[in-house]
Amino acid sequence: MDGATLADGGANPVDSQVMRLSDFERTTNLYSYSKYLGFIDVLIIQFRFHVHASRKFWGKYEAVSLALVSASVLMGAWDYGIGELSSGGDWSRGGILGEESGFLHLKEWSIMLSLLSIMSWFAAIILMWTRYPIMRENLVFLVVALFSVQLGHIHSHSKAPYFPYDSGISDWSGVAMGNMIMIFLSVFVVHRAVTETRDIHVEEKHAHPDPRLVEKAWSDHRLDAWSWSLALWALMINIMSWSGAHAISQRPPIEDGIFGLSVLYVFSGVFSFFLLMHVVWYPHFMLGGGDHTIQSSRAREVAGIVTSTREETLQGLCPVCGAETPVLKRPSGSIEVHCFDRECSGWGAPGDSCSSCGKTLPMRLECGKCGTSASVTSHFVKSDAW
Repeated sequence: MDGATLADGGANPVDSQVMRLSDFERTTNLYSYSKYLGFIDVLIIQFRFHVHASRKFWGKYEAVSLALVSASVLMGAWDYGIGELSSGGDWSRGGILGEESGFLHLKEWSIMLSLLSIMSWFAAIILMWTRYPIMRENLVFLVVALFSVQLGHIHSHSKAPYFPYDSGISDWSGVAMGNMIMIFLSVFVVHRAVTETRDIHVEEKHAHPDPRLVEKAWSDHRLDAWSWSLALWALMINIMSWSGAHAISQRPPIEDGIFGLSVLYVFSGVFSFFLLMHVVWYPHFMLGGGDHTIQSSRAREVAGIVTSTREETLQGLCPVCGAETPVLKRPSGSIEVHCFDRECSGWGAPGDSCSSCGKTLPMRLECGKCGTSASVTSHFVKSDAW
């Protein structure tokens, strides 16, 4: 995994090495009972790897972000000693701006906590924005998806305070529209962009004459656990939005109280942001946090970004016998040669240092079949080999 070379908060990269996903062994064997349970074995392995990697690389930025959101959600739901939420407030006023707005007629403590809640939440988003630069565009999409679901639940509760109870078909329009927007942004935009960028990354950065190493690279970059985390995030967003809207939608006098709903709102809100951090962090970690652009293939075409595929990468051939040699020529014209140490998996430009072991990469290659020694550039010259 390319993220194994990333450092946590500026730590020494050498001390931050982690095991690769393919190095983890199965601890369960549910597939032996039923082939339909085999995916659970795969998820357990991947989640173990995610926990291992996050413990290695998550640091003060993630801790501060989660603390800010926890404080934001708690302050937004706090009503003890104030009674603004439990009393129903002044239901005759509404709006945010203007002299007659409902927001400006809240109690002083409610206004203060509300403003602090908004500031803390935006501060957490800004921290994630700076921490994971290659996921910024997708972070915006996920935040928009989050707001769409919240507004959808508020709209559905506006005419049906006990939604989904005592609600009509028209009352479901808000929740349905909010979730449709979320599904489109999270599945057809974010998930697709991350998956297709992963495919391009493996095809370009992990090309190798040995198919076993290529297959291992694909195994190291699997996204099953990440996909389930994205789905669980969508579920928790709905629970948070429903409990928050349900707590404040009841008409006064409120007889049942909102303590239980407030606890559910706080728990689901904090947990959903934890999942959001995981969803944004893992692609950044998996791709090494480099100069990648996480976009779908269609978005790259629209933006005019040319991507290469495995078919466009030329495999080096011995100029004498035509056998494949461990050297590749990228569509850009750059040549990469495999480290002469068979135990090493590093690549790089001829004459440069190996990306894995640091040894100087060879300028000439010896064919493993006929023993001919030739410069790496001659391995891309067509020959009439016998």
